[in-house]
Amino acid sequence: MTERRKIIFIINPISGTVKKSGVVKIIKTVLDKEFYDYSIVETMYSGHASEIAENAKRNNVDVVVAVGGDGTVNEVARSVVNSDTALGILPCGSGNGLARHLMIPMELHKAVEVINMHVVHALDYGVINGMPFFCTCGMGFDAFISMKFAESGKRGPVSYLENILREGLKYKPETYEIKNDDGTTSYKAFLVSCANASQYGNNAYIAPQASMSDGLLDVIIMEPFDMLEAPQISIDMFNKTLDRNSKIKTFRTKHILVHREKEGYIHYDGEPVMTNADVDISVVNKGIKIIINPFADKTKRQPNMVQNAFSDFFNDISNMRTDLSRQTRHIHVLNKILLKRLNNL
Repeated sequence: MTERRKIIFIINPISGTVKKSGVVKIIKTVLDKEFYDYSIVETMYSGHASEIAENAKRNNVDVVVAVGGDGTVNEVARSVVNSDTALGILPCGSGNGLARHLMIPMELHKAVEVINMHVVHALDYGVINGMPFFCTCGMGFDAFISMKFAESGKRGPVSYLENILREGLKYKPETYEIKNDDGTTSYKAFLVSCANASQYGNNAYIAPQASMSDGLLDVIIMEPFDMLEAPQISIDMFNKTLDRNSKIKTFRTKHILVHREKEGYIHYDGEPVMTNADVDISVVNKGIKIIINPFADKTKRQPNMVQNAFSDFFNDISNMRTDLSRQTRHIHVLNKILLKRLNNL
């Protein structure tokens, strides 16, 4: 009989909205116990997931599974990079960006079945000012929103979208000097994002063509836009067509240095942190082993409640046949309507 592989499930009891007692039951019911020798551990404080994963790596555990959202995934993943311990994901967060990019099923029993198949690939990860990230990192508006989201104490896509709608029209673009192997270019931008994977989460695709196996980061520069252009940018993000928008500049690289006018927030996988004016971002090629879904169909994507709310909202705007001043007024009104609609979801 083949020796069973060791696997540890690290559960963040406060991430997302899924009841973790139900998760434990699914693990115990669906996991292939002839293949895996398993244990389940709950985190008790911030950073605990990293400690558990680090200890598991030292003890040659074959798989460490992050049970939670992107924050939990980041904590676990950064502790097993450059090792033989593989990362598994049971998505229980509000965005689940890395799981969605990898087409890990959102239904937990199906996600456990993916873990049972134990198909492991070596994939890329990124580093921003020494901090590993696995989906995206960036500065500008998305880092600002990550900070607002963390301050609000409310989780979930509705809270995230509320912050975008409230703060988006007030945010002032900044100037960034970006240096890579091709030279240095200055941009005035709403945000600068570097993507190892394709999306922020909730099927919001900031870099629809990004790959975790090409040894490159997709750099996205969003130039300043007005409130009448904002709806199309959001539509493109959910339709996986953002790279075709005229306000978006993209390129691929292994390493960039970004100089800002002053210190400010950056984010890595949605976690905000204050840093100085200089930001160093690079990719580590095939630096982490991850259990992937071998039957993933990259052409399929499920809509969600945020997309449905956006769809209604933007249909209202696109159907307008009014002058510019009336459109501007309507957009302010529709922002308020959408916020009310989201609060009722």
